[in-house]
Formats: sequence, structure tokens, C-alpha cells
Amino acid sequence: MQEKIDSSREVLAFAFEASLLVGQSQETAIAKRLASWAAILAVPTAIAGIYGMNFKNMPELEMQFGYHTVMFAIFALCGILYWRFRKNGWL
Repeated sequence: MQEKIDSSREVLAFAFEASLLVGQSQETAIAKRLASWAAILAVPTAIAGIYGMNFKNMPELEMQFGYHTVMFAIFALCGILYWRFRKNGWL
């Protein structure tokens, strides 16, 4: 009788540990996803922060297509980050 109790206890302990591991795995996946989106959103935030300082000596301000170039760079960098995170399975 004691052997059955001990084996049942071991089975329950194993099931509990497996449940904890699954929960940690899900938390890790969520953390990766959140970190990926934070990195993607950091690019336009940083660029907008620099342009929001209203410098007078920024060469892009005098260019005919300066705004379009910066917008293209933002979208390209965000797209590259999205592609890389998607390729690595983070998104």
C-alpha cells in the first residue's frame, strides 16, 4: 500500500513540475513577443525624438525628398526588424 502511495506521489510531483515548465515556456514566448514589438517601436520613436528636437543644422531638412527619405528609412528598418523576428520565431 505504501508503494502505491509513493508512486502516486511521484507521478503527481512529475505532473506538477511539467505543468510549471509549460507555464514558464508560455511566459518566455510572451516575453519574446513583447520584446520584439518594443524593439520595432523603438526605431520610429528614436527617429521622431531626434527630429522633434528642432535642430537647425540637419541636412535632411534642406533636401527636396528629405521627409520621404526618413519615412522610407523608418518603414524599412521596422520591416527588417519584423522580418528578422518573424524568421527567428519571436513573432
